[in-house]
Amino acid sequence: MTSAPVSPDLTLTRLTDWRPRLVAYLAGVTARPFAYGTHDCALFAAGAVEAMTGHDLAAHYRGLYGSLKEGLKLLGRERLTDHVALLRYLFEEIPAAFATVGDIAVIGEVGTPALGIFEGEQIIVLRETGLGLMPRAAATLAFRVP
Repeated sequence: MTSAPVSPDLTLTRLTDWRPRLVAYLAGVTARPFAYGTHDCALFAAGAVEAMTGHDLAAHYRGLYGSLKEGLKLLGRERLTDHVALLRYLFEEIPAAFATVGDIAVIGEVGTPALGIFEGEQIIVLRETGLGLMPRAAATLAFRVP
């Protein structure tokens, strides 16, 4: 058991208007550049979760790190190895083939994996200069956003 700042007892549920809220969130960050601690892949995914559920699961982390190394160190203080470990703590892991719109995608198995948001046959990902797309098949894991 980890000591993550978000209780696993928190009941997350998608709001009735989650789709337009997710669309609005994505439109708002379309051209926002990548920046550790303020708009990286983990915070991008957390922003999508907040848009869909109304809960900011990353409030405890925003602005507290400026590099990957610092972010991993912050998670390490809570006995989490990385952002995927935090997802495992908070969400149900599912096969990527069963992911639906709005679920979280994990991309890459070597090194530090990136996160994205499933959108049909694509995954919306954060690139250096804003949002991009990857094929659904790029996901190695998925997490259900309830």
